[in-house]
Amino acid sequence: MLISKGIHIKNNLEIELMRKSALMVGDTLAEVSKHIKPGVKTKRLDMIAEDFIRSHNAVPTFKGYNGFPASLCISINEVVIHGIPGEREIKEGDIVSIDCGVTFNGWVGDSAYTFSTSGVPKETKRLLQVTKSSLYLGVEKCQIGQRVGDIGSEIQNYCEPFGYGVVREFCGHGLGKKMHEKPDVPNYGKRGTGIKLHEGMTIAIEPMITEGMKDIIVENDKWTCRTADMSVAAHFEHDIAITANGPDILSSFTQIEEAIKQNDNLELI
Repeated sequence: MLISKGIHIKNNLEIELMRKSALMVGDTLAEVSKHIKPGVKTKRLDMIAEDFIRSHNAVPTFKGYNGFPASLCISINEVVIHGIPGEREIKEGDIVSIDCGVTFNGWVGDSAYTFSTSGVPKETKRLLQVTKSSLYLGVEKCQIGQRVGDIGSEIQNYCEPFGYGVVREFCGHGLGKKMHEKPDVPNYGKRGTGIKLHEGMTIAIEPMITEGMKDIIVENDKWTCRTADMSVAAHFEHDIAITANGPDILSSFTQIEEAIKQNDNLELI
């Protein structure tokens, strides 16, 4: 059902189909996380993800999307989002944000997680912890009758007192049969403003938080987005369904974090 231009209401069956796609994203990121270690090239991780997705009769949503050349966005340290996998090697002390989309049975799942390699400074670990916590605070606002501005306000008002920057140029979004549907879901805003949330809406919330300034620069490749001051940035993302019983998180970090525990090169935040 369409409640306004670009905003599609899903029934229970459609939400369950979306859950399958979202959980497959988590399975993909868990598989990829087994291979994160110093010296591995980001293009290798992308190949692992694509092989895993296709082996499960699904499609990597990102590949070819508006010309994007890969299945994953892999963003290291100062890169906020949309890092293109290539020759860059992961080093000890890096934080690695990986964003993944899966289309399965016509429905899209879209989730992101920032991994901490061994040797990450405690100040940077705090950034990851705060960013992840802000995601769940935003999720709590996904109640019928709340507004999009309530989500962004909650994230912004939690992160900024730590001295962190909240990226303005990119935001969360609705999703369903398409990766980007209405409404936009910014990580900043004012309570009581924006689109009202209705039962059956499905959205992706994805705080993008920087350790320094909020300003970003898009590189010449037209994709890679990094912080203007070269400070590090973190990115976490969940898919949410708005239900009569409150927010229903369709994606999952559980399988990712179980895999992290098995990798001596990663630290669980």
